[in-house]
Amino acid sequence: MDYGTLRGIVASIILALFIIIVIWSYSKKRKADFDKAANSIFDEDHKEDINRQETKNV
Repeated sequence: MDYGTLRGIVASIILALFIIIVIWSYSKKRKADFDKAANSIFDEDHKEDINRQETKNV
């Protein structure tokens, strides 16, 4: 096996992994988890924890 063939195999593997990750991240099963993570910054409990930490540091 020469160097060019090896590079082609590695490139194919990397491309396949990229496609798998894109399909995984845009699947409908993951949408709820990603929406929850995206909206977690607006969670009131989280804001209260940050405010408590800031008051302790002052």
